[in-house]
Amino acid sequence: MTFRISSNPLIAVVELRYLLFTEYGRLAMEEVYEKPFQKLLFLIRDWCYPYEHDYGLDGGNNFLERRLQVKQNQHEELQNVRKHIHSCFSSIDCFLLPHPGLKVATNPYFDGRLRDIDGDFKKELQNLVPLLLAPENLVEKEINGAKVTCRDLLEYFKAYIKIYQGEELPHPKSMLQATAEANNLTAVAGAKDSYSRNMEQICGGDKPYIAPVDLQRYHDDLKQTSVQQFRAVKKMGGVEFSQRYQEQLESELDEAYANFIKHNESKNIFYAARTPATLFVVMFAAYIISTVTGFIGLSVIAVLANLVMGVSLTSLCAWAYVRYSGEYREVGVAIDLTAEALWEQVLKPLTEQYMEENIRQTVVNSIRASLTEQVKQTAKLKTN
Repeated sequence: MTFRISSNPLIAVVELRYLLFTEYGRLAMEEVYEKPFQKLLFLIRDWCYPYEHDYGLDGGNNFLERRLQVKQNQHEELQNVRKHIHSCFSSIDCFLLPHPGLKVATNPYFDGRLRDIDGDFKKELQNLVPLLLAPENLVEKEINGAKVTCRDLLEYFKAYIKIYQGEELPHPKSMLQATAEANNLTAVAGAKDSYSRNMEQICGGDKPYIAPVDLQRYHDDLKQTSVQQFRAVKKMGGVEFSQRYQEQLESELDEAYANFIKHNESKNIFYAARTPATLFVVMFAAYIISTVTGFIGLSVIAVLANLVMGVSLTSLCAWAYVRYSGEYREVGVAIDLTAEALWEQVLKPLTEQYMEENIRQTVVNSIRASLTEQVKQTAKLKTN
C-alpha cells in the first residue's frame, strides 16, 4: 500500500489522522489477532529539505522514524494513530521524492517529455519504480493470514464496491463487515470448487455411468470434506456470522449434486431409451385395444385407441427428430416429461405389480411342488 502525502511536515502529521485503514486494522485485530496489512510505503512528494533528510528510501525512513515516535506531549489521538500504524503493518517504509521541476508544475503544455523534468526527480524515480514493481519486491497479497487468489480478489472487489458507492467514506466497521463477507464467500467458493473437481473425476463427462447408490455415497463423503474445508479456513466475523455461509455452501452443494445426478442418468442407456420405449408400449397397447374393440363392435373405443396410437407415433417421430437435429429442444423436453410421467404413474406400477405377482406365484408353485414331492415320498415309504 502506497500513501502519498505532502512534503510539509505539519500537514504530514495531521494527515495521519485520516488514515481510515488504521481504525479498520484495529477492529480487524480484535478478531484475527494478526497484523491485517503487509506493507505500507509513505511516498512524500516535493521534498524540499534534502539537507535534513536525503532523497530516497534511507532518508525517508530516517524522517519517518522521527515522525512516528510516540511522545508524552502529543495529543492522545496522534499517539493512538502512531501505535496503530505499527501494529497494523508488518513493514513500514518512507520514500522522499523531490519536486519534478518548474517546467512540469507551471507549464500548461507539459506533455511528459523527460528533458523538461528535473534531473534529481528522474534519478529518484529510477529508484522508486523498482522498489514498487521489481519482482523481488512484490509479495503475494494476504488477508487474514491467507494467500489471496484472483478469484478471491474478485469477491473482495465486489464487496468493497458496494460500500464505496455512496458519496461519503464508509465507516471502518462497514469495511470490516464487507471484508468478513468477502472472506466467507471466498471460503465457500473454494470449498465448492474442490467438491466440483472431485465429483468431475467420479462422474464427469468422460466417466462411465455409476450406480446411484455409489454416487450418493461419494456425494455425502465429498460434501462432508468440503464443509470441513470451509470450517478450516481462517474467516472473519465469528462462528455465528460464518454459519449462514456454511448453510449457503451446503445448499449449493446439494444443487450441484442434483445436476450431477441428471448428468449421470443421461449416460444410462436404459434411461435414454425410456421415452421411446414408453411411447412404443403405449402404441402397442393402443393397437391391441383398437383391434379387440373394433372386432367386437365398440367403434368409439377403437377410434380413441387409434387416436392415442397416432399421437404416440407422432410424438416418437418428433422426439427422434429433436434428438437427431438438436432443434426444438423445448418440444423434446415436453415429450420426455410426458413419457416419464406415464412411466412413473402407470407403466412402472403395473410392471412392478406384474413382477411381484409372478414372483409370488413362482414361490407358491415351488412350495406346492416341494410339498407334493414330500407327500409322494411319504406315501411310498408307507407302502413299502
